[in-house]
Amino acid sequence: MSAPHFHLPGSGLTVSEIAALTGAVPQRNTALDRRITGVAALDRAGPSDLTFFDRAAHIRDAETTDAGLCFTLERFAAHVPAHVGLMINRQPYRAFVEVACKLFPNALRPSSLYEMSGPVSGTFVHPTARIETGVRLDPGVVIGARAEIGAGTLIGPTAVIGPDVRIGRDCAIGASSTITHSLIGDRVTVHPGVRIGQDGFGFVPGPGGIRKVPQLGRVIIQDDVEIGANSTVDRGSIRDTIIREGTKIDNLVQIGHNVVIGRSCLLAGGTGISGSVTIEDFVMMGGASGVADNLTIGEGAQIGAQSGILNHVPAGSKVFGTPARPVRAFFRELAVLKRLAEKHRVAPSREQRPDVPGTDDPT
Repeated sequence: MSAPHFHLPGSGLTVSEIAALTGAVPQRNTALDRRITGVAALDRAGPSDLTFFDRAAHIRDAETTDAGLCFTLERFAAHVPAHVGLMINRQPYRAFVEVACKLFPNALRPSSLYEMSGPVSGTFVHPTARIETGVRLDPGVVIGARAEIGAGTLIGPTAVIGPDVRIGRDCAIGASSTITHSLIGDRVTVHPGVRIGQDGFGFVPGPGGIRKVPQLGRVIIQDDVEIGANSTVDRGSIRDTIIREGTKIDNLVQIGHNVVIGRSCLLAGGTGISGSVTIEDFVMMGGASGVADNLTIGEGAQIGAQSGILNHVPAGSKVFGTPARPVRAFFRELAVLKRLAEKHRVAPSREQRPDVPGTDDPT
């Protein structure tokens, strides 16, 4: 079986170009005309690869790396072999990412899986839909009545765009996604299998059974948002569900109806947001965290992984656990529990230790 490389290198960048791009400073006569075409980890990098080194835990890998160029901190420079080009930067990983984006721009969003230019057979576009020049539709795409899609946008195979949906320019909609009741800005990335605009979970129980609440709102997604594979964003019931510009959402995230998420938030995989929650700007939420309905998470708050949010979270807070409380309080409680457990530890009885003979053991 052949082993293709899915992200092929281009012409690359010289060390001089990399320095100009990142502001990093070449060290010890590093050749400015050396060309870098790839990126790799310290232990896998070759002579044409860029790598980075920013943690003492990786000293052994750094001392044996064969990379062509390495970003590092000044205090680690002595551990990089003399044959490796060296550049000092206060944030080596950030500089590494900046160069990787420049070298592999096509890896930043889903691309056409069919790789055909021009019209493709097997798409179903309603005659009233408005598709700007430069839109790419892969096979099996369905575009509903009166939908509008901006120039430069890619719609992946078997994706479904519902009636009256608006999708801006230079977006990427992944394979098998469905988007209904939604207004989407520019440069939005939606990975495969995402569901946007379906019913929110609205029901009223009563003596006669469970009554469904009509979900009459929309989903509004602003510019530069990214939504990971198989995530869901419910439309609002009596107000809109809103995701503001620059927010990044991981795979398998559930966002309930009427939720408002601020600018430049990060939501890790498996997070669940109940209905009518407000998440202010620059919030970070760890994986598998959950938020009860009608709460507010303040600007810049950080939520630990697997935390359960049952109360409002003040701006700038760092919380952890279920129910979530300040990180220091959480670890103090753990320390107290540990001391209690050690204090009340009881040695196992003879009956609990089968390896120790009892008094009636004939041996």
